[in-house]
Amino acid sequence: QRFSCGTVTVTNVYNIVEYELYCPVCKDIVKQPVVLPCQHSVCLMCASEVLVANGYPPPDLPPEPNSPASTPNTRSPRPHPPSPSMPRSPGHGTYPGRRRKEGPPLVMMFPCVTCRRDVELGEKGLTDCLRNLTLERIVERYRHTVSLGSVAVMCQFCKPPQALEATKGCADCRANFCNECFKLYHPWGTPRAQHEHILPTLNFRPKVLTCPEHDQEKLQFYCRSCQRLLCPLCKLRRIHGGHKILPVAQAYQALKEKITKEMNYILSNQDTVLAQITQLESAITQTEVNSVSAREQLAQSIRDLTAALAERHASLTQALESARQKRGEALAAQVAERRSLMEHAGLMAFTQELLKETDQPCFVQAARQTHNRLNKAIENLQHFALAADPSFRHFQLDVSKELKLLTELNFIQAPLAPVIDTQRTLAYDQLFLCWRLPQDSAPAWHFSVEYRRRGVVPGGASRGGIRGGLAAARWGWQRLDEVSGSSAVIDRLEMDSVYVLRVRGCNKAGYGEYSEEVYLHTPPAPVLNFYLDSRWGLHADRLVVSKEQRCARSVPGLSLLQAADHALTSCHLTSDLLVGDVAITQGRHYWACSVEPGSYLVKVGVGLESKLQEWFHLPQDMASPRYDPDSGHDSGAEDALDSAPPFCFLTMGMGKIYLPQHSYQHHSNHGNGIRDPITNGNSPSSPTGLTYPLPPRLGVSLDFEKGRVTFYDAHSLRPLWEGHVDCSGPVCPAFCFIGGGALQLQEICNVIKFLTFLLHAFLQELLLE
Repeated sequence: QRFSCGTVTVTNVYNIVEYELYCPVCKDIVKQPVVLPCQHSVCLMCASEVLVANGYPPPDLPPEPNSPASTPNTRSPRPHPPSPSMPRSPGHGTYPGRRRKEGPPLVMMFPCVTCRRDVELGEKGLTDCLRNLTLERIVERYRHTVSLGSVAVMCQFCKPPQALEATKGCADCRANFCNECFKLYHPWGTPRAQHEHILPTLNFRPKVLTCPEHDQEKLQFYCRSCQRLLCPLCKLRRIHGGHKILPVAQAYQALKEKITKEMNYILSNQDTVLAQITQLESAITQTEVNSVSAREQLAQSIRDLTAALAERHASLTQALESARQKRGEALAAQVAERRSLMEHAGLMAFTQELLKETDQPCFVQAARQTHNRLNKAIENLQHFALAADPSFRHFQLDVSKELKLLTELNFIQAPLAPVIDTQRTLAYDQLFLCWRLPQDSAPAWHFSVEYRRRGVVPGGASRGGIRGGLAAARWGWQRLDEVSGSSAVIDRLEMDSVYVLRVRGCNKAGYGEYSEEVYLHTPPAPVLNFYLDSRWGLHADRLVVSKEQRCARSVPGLSLLQAADHALTSCHLTSDLLVGDVAITQGRHYWACSVEPGSYLVKVGVGLESKLQEWFHLPQDMASPRYDPDSGHDSGAEDALDSAPPFCFLTMGMGKIYLPQHSYQHHSNHGNGIRDPITNGNSPSSPTGLTYPLPPRLGVSLDFEKGRVTFYDAHSLRPLWEGHVDCSGPVCPAFCFIGGGALQLQEICNVIKFLTFLLHAFLQELLLE
């Protein structure tokens, strides 16, 4: 029903609100409602019956307010403590020296009808559930306004023959009085005169809520973490240590302001509510119409199947009848032939007459054909076989596949939730998302990719605290519609941000379920796109760079073996240098690469362009500790604090990565959000550093103005190590091979998208062929 704001009466309002007063169990107006941990309210008696039906012992409950045993002396403001048959928590109600009960405590689970799930009540069951006094007051006002306006509540202290109608109720005495009895039991000048009088009622409630565990203790605090009211004694418990606890007055004011704002927002958008109601009613009408249409289509489809089956049945029957006729004719001819071999019939009779011929020329002329027929008859007689198979074994239908198809006959299904390929999904200059459909999923015509940004920094905290979290929550889902294939590229992203992505398929049945959400962290700086350059390598004959100049391999060959043969005591390792074909002169930049786990030693980092050229053209300085950024000491330690080193490398090889501990601790700045390096309790460490398993991809970020280099696990963007580098001149990405090894730069997503497109087109051509 719709009501205009100016014509709604009080009765209409209460008729509308009556739905909110029903108990979800008994479907009647609630009586003595208690609040479950899921914040839903049910009748106390209904909750008790549900627990008993589920095998729990019956709790000790107070009598119903309208029962004969409900007198002012026996009513209780809340449920009684659990009976001795119900186990109590070992942590409550025990004293020093008292022996605790054996066995684990019984935790009661209540099947909430509204939530449609089991709610844990705890060890004490309904005893820990507070009464919903606010709901009781609303029910009381509703009863007086609608239901019980003409029903009299009688005085409980008048004698039965002269019982008068009650005019007042006493909340302290928990009884109803007429005027005379009220004055009699509440004389002036006595403490009873200060009792609170209320309207006559059949359901007396306590004035205030008290703690169910600490009798007569008022609930003066509210725990935001547990979302429970606490008394001063409950507040001191260890379980609430570190929780956000507010005075109940402050929680009351805050919650009241929120509810008022929310109510005002809904009231100010009544046109939207009415429009949505209209839309829902139209949807209900369309549902009925479309269901009738779908039912007709279903009947037509069954009729088409029946017609096709009848047509096929007629065709198969005709084929069977034709085979029967042919086989019958063949067998009948064979029977006639055999009957002609009888003594006085057919061929035998003719032969006997032929033998009576005495004219020799005539006999010879006539007997040749008979002779051939007799030879053939003898041969058939000696090698008898049926002219046709009477079994019809080949005319039996195998309908197992058809029966399976008919059994599985169902309406068209939307695609199942796609599975995200986490190995190929990555975040680089853009987000590259890959997925696949499950094997038993219906095919998808196209996909819808949705993504949104989260306000999260690498440490995992919300950006901007609570306000940042609310701002992040306002980021709605953005969508890429009608995506063909099984991958998508998302651009126009913000740096150093976490994006949430999900995908779902669509076909004639509509959209299917969403995939599991995947979180991708964008790089902390713009991606630097460059190619490898080996113009400075000292042993270019051993260095193989791909045509695309994105990957390289160092292969120690004959020259290294000859150099080792001339040395009697040791073999000096030689190195190959690769640099980027661009030099960085300003700003922040990020790039990523992957090192083959079987590589011997590979150094990844940055360095001054001039110093790199000088270093690798003077091999005698290569072993100097002063220029080895991973060494444990520095021969120029006296000026190390004044100037940054010209190089900054991380060394990795044989499936490990070496993180210099002292350099990170010296240069780290936790205020900038850089976390401690990834460590593992099983990782071997030393005073100078530690080793860690080599990540699949290594990310490098250079802040030219600050002269700071940060190395990341490119898959999760977790910082591994941070160092400084001299940025007084152009700085180049640098890669150094010591021994055999291989390295590949991370392809930008546009190239990946192009290659994926080519692969998809090639597969389509194969399918067409």
